[in-house]
Amino acid sequence: MGGGPEGRGSMEHEALGPLRPATTGEQVAHRLATAIALGEFSLGDRLPSERDLAALLQVSRESVRAALRRLAGSGLVEIRRGRGGGAFVRAEWGEASEGAVRSALLERWTEFEELFDYRRLVESLIARTAAERADDADRAAIAEALAGFDAATTPGEAREHDVRLHAAVARATRNARLVGLHERLLSEVSLGVSAEPYTWAIYEEAKPHHHALAEAIARGDGDAAARIAGHHFAITEDALRRLAERVRPPGTP
Repeated sequence: MGGGPEGRGSMEHEALGPLRPATTGEQVAHRLATAIALGEFSLGDRLPSERDLAALLQVSRESVRAALRRLAGSGLVEIRRGRGGGAFVRAEWGEASEGAVRSALLERWTEFEELFDYRRLVESLIARTAAERADDADRAAIAEALAGFDAATTPGEAREHDVRLHAAVARATRNARLVGLHERLLSEVSLGVSAEPYTWAIYEEAKPHHHALAEAIARGDGDAAARIAGHHFAITEDALRRLAERVRPPGTP
């Protein structure tokens, strides 16, 4: 990312990218609480390790540790020690989450609106290009990820195969910059944790989109692939909008 404070591009918003090293444990906790409220991590899921969270959010492990203590204190996560231990989601939503969600979402909502628009445009371009350039190996990788998605038995499994599917579509563009941009947009829209919201309702909504997208790419129909992708990536946008409305104080725009 280049440019000084006055010349930064519209994607360079602290709330949507990696957290700065000086960010407090409270701010990290806000991000994670919002991710849990969105369904990026479901009830019973183990959160990424302290090391992985520190790398994803670009903060110290001490900040992550402080954030997890705050979440445990509010009842959102349970810290388990020993083999197989870690931080596990014990509550998906509660009043204790509302302030965290407001801080993570509402204070920068204009930037999120811009991100939603940008992501739909970019992912439509990626899908169109994949349809135009995919070879047999690409189509096989997409079909394999789609089969895994269809066979998922938990939201976590569905999320994993969703990520694989869209990564395979991005790789089919034969353009490393587009692959990197896809990954960056996923990180930004998921508040830095690179995990999209996933509930069974989202799964059922995404399933026909995935099949239609895979079919359009298989037959080389770039127009259809772009149209489907633009519609599909609004699912996460809608989940964020619903959550924002849930915590928006009465009478605020």
